Amino acid sequence: MTGERWSIYWNEYSADTYLYGSEITYHRKDDVEFVNKMMAPGTVIKRWYSRTNYQAQKIEPALPMIDGESAYRMVVNIDTLPGEAWLVKLVFYDRYETEAGNLIIRDKVTDFKCPLKTYSYEMQLINGGLTGFHYHSIVIQEITYETEEASERV
Repeated sequence: MTGERWSIYWNEYSADTYLYGSEITYHRKDDVEFVNKMMAPGTVIKRWYSRTNYQAQKIEPALPMIDGESAYRMVVNIDTLPGEAWLVKLVFYDRYETEAGNLIIRDKVTDFKCPLKTYSYEMQLINGGLTGFHYHSIVIQEITYETEEASERV
């Protein structure tokens, strides 16, 4: 399995972050500490987008462009306390910004495909019963398999 690989970090753009009662400490680019003991489960903690309106938001897209023809693997690098949980939700949109599908991820490593008509998508980190965690990164990697023909040439 080989393919392009992208690491998604927690940027300091706060408009896409749940701030009410939250303590956020940026130790390093790949180590952000989030604490909020009062946040209700199901709350979206952070959002990332594959397309943005730079004029309005003044941020660049944080997610790679993906398509419905390839398969992908997502690896979530988040440290939590024992018994606490997170969810990652991918929401896929068509070219008219209508939802084309979604996927809820609960495991540290998940393989997925998006709908064929995906034009853009957003990724949401959701509180599944957390009081605090360390966010390191979320890695998305394209899954490509060598054909038997290609491997025989080697």
